[in-house]
Amino acid sequence: MAQASGSEIPQIKSRVGAILRATSGNFLEQFDFFLFGFYASAIAKAFFPAQNETTALLNAFGVFWLGALMRPVGAIVLGAYIDRIGRRRGLIVTLGIMAIGTVVIAFCPGYETIGIAAPIIVLLGRLLQGFSAGVELGGVSVYLAEIATPGNRGFYTSFQSSSQQVAIFVAAILGYVLSEVMPAETVAAWGWRIPFFIGCLIIPFIFVLRRTLEETPEFLAMKKHPSASEVFASAVANWRIVILGMMMAVLTTTTFYFVTVYTPTFGKTVLKLSTPDALLVTLLWPISSGIRSAARCPTGSGASRYCWRLHACPW
Repeated sequence: MAQASGSEIPQIKSRVGAILRATSGNFLEQFDFFLFGFYASAIAKAFFPAQNETTALLNAFGVFWLGALMRPVGAIVLGAYIDRIGRRRGLIVTLGIMAIGTVVIAFCPGYETIGIAAPIIVLLGRLLQGFSAGVELGGVSVYLAEIATPGNRGFYTSFQSSSQQVAIFVAAILGYVLSEVMPAETVAAWGWRIPFFIGCLIIPFIFVLRRTLEETPEFLAMKKHPSASEVFASAVANWRIVILGMMMAVLTTTTFYFVTVYTPTFGKTVLKLSTPDALLVTLLWPISSGIRSAARCPTGSGASRYCWRLHACPW
């Protein structure tokens, strides 16, 4: 990409619009991740039939976490790619990969129709989603940090996480409505695919948003972009910081997915809650979490800088 001089570098026209365009992909990712967890029982019966329900559930959640294992790979490979070609073009690529995985899972025939090919196809879809998600979160965070006004990097970057909470909220409402208007047997048989189809329908809209995303002035001002080998060498040279960051991410990510993905299944299979009640618990979580964080979060530029260093909210 040709570099412009400092006086010729275009500035972001609308930061609000840039935030919405950048975080739209995060919304799609979390929307699909939550649906996979909530409908794990139905997905297990459709793609991973076993002698008992527990084994089928373990297979379904195993595929879910295999997708999570692809995230570090995507972060290294696609992260360097975004650093080379630009935030805007890179985020369009990650959205495309994620969209393929979403469509594959939504339209894949069940085990009874195509046999062993069904779980293999679903696994490939999850691996694509995990590969894309590995850089989607980091790429969006970097984009938001680079368009932030001075002293507000933590505030701008927090919209990456906020978009995920919105996705959980929307998915939970959709699932709640679906469970109210359709019999449980119908939802378990084929109704669980409806939210995934809706996710497929919003993909073109998110692509339109991402295509109009502006490149960050900070990236345009860069004179040298690191290659994949340079990124890997930097990670090795700073392995202590990398491991510390990974440990922090493991704690927050495990807790997050335990609450949003596994809790609905636990509520239905162990606590014997009805589907609407299990969804209602999950629906209220992002609301209470947001209120609690807003009430406890300190204000001022110092807090923004602190949040940015941690790359996460300390509250």
